[in-house]
Amino acid sequence: MRVDAFDFELPEDLIALRPAEPRDSARMLVVQPGRAPELTDGRVQDLPAYIRPGDALVVNDTRVIPAALEGVRRRPGGSDVRVEATLVKRLGPARWLAFAKPGKRLREGDRIRFGSEGRACLLGVLDAEVAAKEEDGALVLAFDLSGPMLDEAVEALGHMPIPPYIAARRAEDERDRADYQTLFARVSGSVAAPTASLHFTPGLLAGITEAGAQLHTVTLHVGPGTFLPVKADDTASHRMHAEWGEVTAETAAALNQVKAAGGRIITVGSTSTRLIESAAGADGAIRGFLGETDIFITPGHRFQAVDAMLTNFHLPRSTLVMLVAALIGHDVQKRAYAHAIEAGYRFYSYGDACLLLPEGGA
Repeated sequence: MRVDAFDFELPEDLIALRPAEPRDSARMLVVQPGRAPELTDGRVQDLPAYIRPGDALVVNDTRVIPAALEGVRRRPGGSDVRVEATLVKRLGPARWLAFAKPGKRLREGDRIRFGSEGRACLLGVLDAEVAAKEEDGALVLAFDLSGPMLDEAVEALGHMPIPPYIAARRAEDERDRADYQTLFARVSGSVAAPTASLHFTPGLLAGITEAGAQLHTVTLHVGPGTFLPVKADDTASHRMHAEWGEVTAETAAALNQVKAAGGRIITVGSTSTRLIESAAGADGAIRGFLGETDIFITPGHRFQAVDAMLTNFHLPRSTLVMLVAALIGHDVQKRAYAHAIEAGYRFYSYGDACLLLPEGGA
């Protein structure tokens, strides 16, 4: 399928720079193909009204780490070069895959000192060596610290890796430490938030429970590839970025019981959706899953386990908008996004929500 079929023009002023306050006051467009009206404007606070007794909501409990580091390359006999690095994927107790600027000026063996003197963690510095350079420009950084000590240093020295479309318009600040973390954040490892979960508050959770739904957690560590537009001309030529995830055997069994009893699995966010579909077999049964997934869901995908999804409004030409089209149909997705733009919905990570209910299932 041609990638330009998922392109659209978005006014810059619809890109949200801060989340709604309170979080569940964000707007929510309810999309119910096959019903009249097909599109209904509401608020995230209305979500319990669309829940049936016996449904299950699946959320991602990954925690965003402050993965953006600033430092200086110090090369004997050479000039110092300022370096901005974003940790992408942990490779071992002391090693991370990272993207860095200026990547072309770095080479294997270079030493980088992150942080500055006078801060709390080991005099406020964290040293690393460029252990390898990958073909795509990524670096393998070997840090002088490892394990929990490295984690503590990154927490102390790092900045939240806010999305590039926000960073282009304002600097990251202390508010983002809380704003860019979900209510469910527990397992550290993401460099981007599972943003549909940013809308949840304790009050909203109470309403969902009162409506008779279960809440289950899975873990998928979100990588920076989530922000990248697809550069290929056709979806068949796109290589999906792999991300690490886990669905425990206990969670899989509980979700299978929900389906057997006639309940729906409603995933919160594209990350939970991709992980549940990765764990589901052709028979529709969900099994325990541990490892990396690079599942690419586009129109034509037959959903094995997911019945509905709460998500945000996504980037043009992105794998995420393709997933939305796969769940509700491409024509419906285009109508929903056109309506959202016309009605002034806020887009992307800190933006508004969209509840997708295929076959009108409310």
